[in-house]
Amino acid sequence: MIDFYTWKTPNGRKISIMLEEVGLEYKVQPVNINQGDQHQEEFLEICPNGKIPTIFDHENGISLFESGAILLYLADKTKKLLPPGNAYWEVIQWLMWQMGGVGPMFGQTHHFLKYHPDVSEYASARYHKETLRLYGVLDQQLSKQTYLAGDYSIADIAVWPWVARFGWHQMKLSDYPNILRWYLEIASRPAVQKGYDVPSFGETVPIPPE
Repeated sequence: MIDFYTWKTPNGRKISIMLEEVGLEYKVQPVNINQGDQHQEEFLEICPNGKIPTIFDHENGISLFESGAILLYLADKTKKLLPPGNAYWEVIQWLMWQMGGVGPMFGQTHHFLKYHPDVSEYASARYHKETLRLYGVLDQQLSKQTYLAGDYSIADIAVWPWVARFGWHQMKLSDYPNILRWYLEIASRPAVQKGYDVPSFGETVPIPPE
């Protein structure tokens, strides 16, 4: 059994989707970040950084925070969604691209475009421009192959929940045909549909308009 501390964010959804894909049993421990649950002493004992997602694996007594580390751990534990050999490094580089680029930049776009659009015209333009660039990189990569690093992997699981907020980015996925194809293909997976609504609020995967 894995205790899974999470909330309905792209980083949280990476892990719930992964847990569903690899078929591990887990118990959801909701951490309402809007109410400050992540700052509670009980949670900080498990995650010193005070961020979701975090897991505690009762099988071996290990706790982990940081979504990229958790994806790698779950892939290693189950021997799924992370290939050996040269393909391993192909997946790793795209996972790091998400961790170092997509996550931070899309997150700033959420802050300045969705939540605080009138605070700084400069910041809104800067982060939206970088989000546009990253969408271009993703679309170009997906023009070469079905998934980011060959077969479906933790790289796709890491990036997809961020693209699921395309509306927050003021993006039309129809402008990016390769991303649109990839996005819809992953959205159709039962594990993704189930993992998207964790913790459960009855939310469904966003489907872009035609």
